[in-house]
Amino acid sequence: MKKIEIYDTTLRDGSQAEDITFSVEDKLRITEKLDELGIHYIEGGWPGSNPKDAEYFRKVKDLNLNSARVVAFGSTHRVGVKVEKDSNVKALLHADTGAITIFGKSWDFHATHALKVSLEENIDLIRNTLSYLRPRVDILFFDAEHFYDGYKNNPEYALRCIKAAEEAGADCIVLCDTNGGTLPEEIRKITRDVKKVIKKPLGIHAHNDSECAVANSVVAVSVGVRHVQGTINGLGERCGNANLCSIIPNLQLKMGFRCVSDEQLRRLREVSRFVNELANIRHFKRQPYVGDSAFAHKGGVHVSAIAKHPETYEHIRPEWVGNSRRVLISDLAGKSNIIRKAEEFGILLRKDSPQLMDILQKVKDLENQGFQFEAAEASFELLVKKTLGLHKRFFDLIGFRVIVEKRSEAEEPLSEATIMVKVGGHIEHTAATGNGPVNALDNALRKALEKFYPELKSVKLYDYKVRVLAAGKGTAAKVRVLIESGDDGSKWGTVGVSENIIEASWQALVDSIEYKLLREEAEQDRN
Repeated sequence: MKKIEIYDTTLRDGSQAEDITFSVEDKLRITEKLDELGIHYIEGGWPGSNPKDAEYFRKVKDLNLNSARVVAFGSTHRVGVKVEKDSNVKALLHADTGAITIFGKSWDFHATHALKVSLEENIDLIRNTLSYLRPRVDILFFDAEHFYDGYKNNPEYALRCIKAAEEAGADCIVLCDTNGGTLPEEIRKITRDVKKVIKKPLGIHAHNDSECAVANSVVAVSVGVRHVQGTINGLGERCGNANLCSIIPNLQLKMGFRCVSDEQLRRLREVSRFVNELANIRHFKRQPYVGDSAFAHKGGVHVSAIAKHPETYEHIRPEWVGNSRRVLISDLAGKSNIIRKAEEFGILLRKDSPQLMDILQKVKDLENQGFQFEAAEASFELLVKKTLGLHKRFFDLIGFRVIVEKRSEAEEPLSEATIMVKVGGHIEHTAATGNGPVNALDNALRKALEKFYPELKSVKLYDYKVRVLAAGKGTAAKVRVLIESGDDGSKWGTVGVSENIIEASWQALVDSIEYKLLREEAEQDRN
């Protein structure tokens, strides 16, 4: 099986994405995760560009990596400065990584208009820098910046640039589609042309400005490239870089190349989510392979088919990349959806069960009213258990009142909720404030219940969404409230619908509390 070198540049190229900032500690933690995934090369940053990257290269030496090599990234030496005197080149060597990537211009337009040097001077910059570094470093990569655009504009000059890098001792020549505008067939043709001239191994570094970065990387491999650069989740400047979370399984599961071990491939989703968490961005649920929706099935016909043969509607087994199959509940659901979903709750439903039809009809009726269970699976589980007589009421509402008061134009509004609930034979009457009416109601409900159910102290409200369901009715329109709650171990979604946003929020809040208490009770019964 042919092997592919995977080179990750999340910590450098990925961190150049809008809204993305990694601390030194973040970068070190991501480095360890990438090593666990089996990434061969991890580009840590540009040690000569900023103090944070310099600190990273000092601290990364203390990590006990299994196999990944950390790479320092930098440019050819500056115009008018001898290579041995250039501070950036010195910083690359001082990083002491044993592997260095140098990028240089291979587009004549960039040489003359960005660097403002002659074409021959640009080739000298490439040759001088690599020749100087060659005896001082174990592994030396050359990133031919803007290569594909350069080749299309002046193929002879672009080839001269990478030929100079090869002669100067680069171990691998990486062809870059830096502007991300080259299409797959162009990548195929140009890369084949390069292989006729360059004998050293070739790499591909693609950007995603035309939505072709993954396709371009795969096509390059199909014509002989054996080194692929990209980022986790496709993070990167402008529209991002080639997404390694798609490239790795495409190459390994579809094309028969070896990128990582099968066990490491099963970590792919975990690593994808880990990087997004540290980047503080939401997970893209429709991301191929690793997204929440990648193996989610909604239509009843689909669910019935995958129950017999998963390959009817799945191109790979989700567990191969650490993902899992999900069955969604909506007004498109059939019996198969309900049965499969009930199985996830530990409930066995027969196809001929009259309760099955009751559940299915309730789902369709509620969705017609505006409820949505795709993102509120906890509410759906409660619906099933109520229909089957498996639900337990933990408290009864006697009443609540929510007050929003604004005392002056300059002051923020104040929100206060008063609530009275009955738990067993006890009545609890309490009040709480919040930064809004729903937050105040949530705080008051918890305050009333926590003395009876201390396990609720671990529950957090992670997300709160409101959607107006009917246009044209103004403030009288129905709203749907989706709430995401969680504790130290998991997260769950609940839903409420009403013309009154407080009532809709109450429904979702009560479902969230009851779901948590039912789950805790079931856990205690198992123990």
